[in-house]
Amino acid sequence: MDEILKYFPDLTAEQRSQFEQLEELYADWNAKINVISRKDIQELYVKHILHSLGIAKVMRFLPGSNILDVGTGGGFPGIPLAILFPETHFYLIDVIAKKIRVVNEVATALGLKNVKAEQKRAELVEEKFDFIVSRAVTNMPDFAGWIRYKTKKDNLHDLDNGILYLKGGDLTEELKDFPRAVEFPLADIFDDAFFETKKVVYMPLKYKG
Repeated sequence: MDEILKYFPDLTAEQRSQFEQLEELYADWNAKINVISRKDIQELYVKHILHSLGIAKVMRFLPGSNILDVGTGGGFPGIPLAILFPETHFYLIDVIAKKIRVVNEVATALGLKNVKAEQKRAELVEEKFDFIVSRAVTNMPDFAGWIRYKTKKDNLHDLDNGILYLKGGDLTEELKDFPRAVEFPLADIFDDAFFETKKVVYMPLKYKG
């Protein structure tokens, strides 16, 4: 929790309480339904929560905006972002039902009114969003194919509507067909060694009605 406060010192009392509750909630649910590796559950705040919040260092979502989290797993990056941006609407999807159950239980326990979670494939989502976020569920070409034409026409933020994707390693080959993609190294933001090769990849998407 100290790592969260180090980089996000202006949390409200409610947000601090919600972030503090995540450790017990995920430890409890992980014992029933394995959504986080046993090793990583011990480093939940750095490897999952702070990593998810890397997106918030690139983009501060505005009130009323709509965000789609594809392949959310146990709720990352969607749940930490929903705590940080309580007036932004988050739609979390995953193809695995037991993971969505955990997401819904965690969101309910935290009192998050801005989270909706469903078992669904990205290709079947019909709504449009300001941004689509995800954490390394697949390579960028496949991911871009899943969520084509799912962004809104009008841009509310400084960056055009599009993808904010958490990914690690050398992405030169993966992004070669996406000249508009921009990499934001998280090592420039967070000093933990875990973030040495981690990045937020931003890519604007064309609107299609």
